[in-house]
Amino acid sequence: MSYAGPDSDSPQPRRSRRGPMTVALAALVPGALLGWVVYEAVGGGGSGGSDRTGSSAPLSHTASASASPRSASPADDGKRPPVAAGSGPLAGKVVVIDAGHNPGNFRHVSEINRKVDIGTNWKECDTTGTSTDAGYTEARFTLDVAHRLRTLLREQGATVRLTHDGDRPAWGPCVDERARIGNAAHADAAVSIHADGSAPGNRGFHVILPGSVHSGGADTRKIVGPSHDLGVRIAGGFLRVTGEPPSNYLGGGTGFVTRTDLGGLNLSTVPKVFIECGNMRDSKDAAALTSGAWRQKAARGISEGIVSFLRRS
Repeated sequence: MSYAGPDSDSPQPRRSRRGPMTVALAALVPGALLGWVVYEAVGGGGSGGSDRTGSSAPLSHTASASASPRSASPADDGKRPPVAAGSGPLAGKVVVIDAGHNPGNFRHVSEINRKVDIGTNWKECDTTGTSTDAGYTEARFTLDVAHRLRTLLREQGATVRLTHDGDRPAWGPCVDERARIGNAAHADAAVSIHADGSAPGNRGFHVILPGSVHSGGADTRKIVGPSHDLGVRIAGGFLRVTGEPPSNYLGGGTGFVTRTDLGGLNLSTVPKVFIECGNMRDSKDAAALTSGAWRQKAARGISEGIVSFLRRS
């Protein structure tokens, strides 16, 4: 979600060949990380966190890390005919998927630079998003994952709505409208899909949780708890299915960040989180983000977290 455009970053130095011990330790890391997420998800943690912008999130709410009962294979293209809403285990549940940015935003600079009220202050309507060094844009990535995620959730019987899908002018919607779409739908869960644009060498995913905000038209106090639950479950599913590690540059290695400066969260009245699926400016993450098979895994991991959240009671 960083908004730096493509530039000519210098290539990273080639790493030395790994020895047997290094390989063995590397093989243990994903399991250890997954164990940590599951441990926190079932209440083993409990350490507090601050609501300040960019802080690591508190992990004191109880949540299950169970997976969805049915998942697509990693090689799925995400385009199978959907099951009719109302015929599966998520019948009656509404999910709003917010594909970050819009492929046409860069052609509508004046429109997306218009300031909107996000409760705590005024910010730009939207931004162009980032891209890989080869030019694969965040907006293309997020919309593709959103389509795949919609298919998976519909197969579970959920009613799924996208904040945009070629049914509006070729820019936006603004961040305040994105929140209103979820609110108007009375969504049981909402997720905003993004990819970051940090420096090369910065890798991994992180889930952004809403901090406690009560200012102007924003009041997140009722959704902070359930949004945290949703975020923990999505993080667990995403890590388990994709193998993408938690961010090594934000969140202190937890994979969670709490923010109070995002209109899409501040103005939401329904449980909502953002997920930054990886860093488009890092070569390893970019290789994953540009792979259709990996994007299907990303959608499946997010779906499993949402399904777990919606079936928690």
